[in-house]
Amino acid sequence: MNFDEKLRKNIDEEVKIYNLWDEFLAINPNEIGEFTINNRNRLFQDIKNAEFTGADLIVTTCSTLTPVVEMIRPFISVPVIAIDDEMARLGVTFGEKVLVMATAESTVEPTKSKLAKEAAKANVKIEISAKVCHEAFRAMKAMDMDQHDRLLKEMAREVKGYDCIILAQASMAHLEDEIRNICHCPVLSSPDLCIQQINEVLKTIKK
Repeated sequence: MNFDEKLRKNIDEEVKIYNLWDEFLAINPNEIGEFTINNRNRLFQDIKNAEFTGADLIVTTCSTLTPVVEMIRPFISVPVIAIDDEMARLGVTFGEKVLVMATAESTVEPTKSKLAKEAAKANVKIEISAKVCHEAFRAMKAMDMDQHDRLLKEMAREVKGYDCIILAQASMAHLEDEIRNICHCPVLSSPDLCIQQINEVLKTIKK
């Protein structure tokens, strides 16, 4: 079940949902290893165009975008939720040692930065590490999810001594329970937590 389907199934309010898919932004930062100024401007235009539709709430569903979303929020008149907002907030509450597991390199630094900011807000100290499985990303792009999952579970078996594991990509969320059982510590992924946050924000929006 993709995020759109999960959202439609689990949202409490009666809403209209529109999707804007920017394939270039989904691929380019990972290919070149950075989120360029042109990419920032492109994301600003994407979010501004979503605002122009009359949306009451805008959600970005790629964690690579999160640092730029935080820059853009002051220029948008409606709430903008990043998919990993709630995951990062909870991720700093379990203890000092936090591991970010990812398949795309481009998500690592944004996720670590988000966790560090949430730790500062909560006035807690954390130590953030990261493990990236590039082979799993290539398997996912080839639509071989069995190989994707096998590689990530192999990587999880090497993980020990962490208080919390963050799954940096929404595409990893279906492995949350299995990785928790392998690693014997809290494991967080973004989609379900983001939907909880969406439900809470929608309750505050005037009809």
